[in-house]
Amino acid sequence: MENDTITIKTTKFGEIEVDKDAIFDFVSPIIGFKNLKQYAIVDYKPDSPFKWLQSMEDCDLAFPITLCSFFGIDYQFNIPDEEAELLGIESADEVFVCNIANIPSSNPTDATINMLAPIIMNLKNKKAMQIILKNTDFEVRHKLFEKENTEE
Repeated sequence: MENDTITIKTTKFGEIEVDKDAIFDFVSPIIGFKNLKQYAIVDYKPDSPFKWLQSMEDCDLAFPITLCSFFGIDYQFNIPDEEAELLGIESADEVFVCNIANIPSSNPTDATINMLAPIIMNLKNKKAMQIILKNTDFEVRHKLFEKENTEE
């Protein structure tokens, strides 16, 4: 049982246990982080719609991630054949798609997600990559929360 987890030290969460099944090898790096290839999904607050994509190689780097469906966003696209092949995808049920979020500490209600460059993960072989969607209207900074009208 002890072989199912790895203890890592992180800047954001301190020392944590990571399930080996939650670790993914990026066959193509996250944009801007070409030297980092291994990340773990960290469920820091189980009831939160956000998880963390923690670098296994850089204790300072963790991206907040989420699913569009948590926010009622219709998000459908086709994974290009070349990327599907790189990830070894054989069927749709082994695919997990998430998006990197930007949550400003000054005002979390201004949170956005990057719908133009989703993270695609193969749950079966633990390969992952970020892809940039082409010929789409998806935005890099899609607002998660609508502004409430405070004017009377």
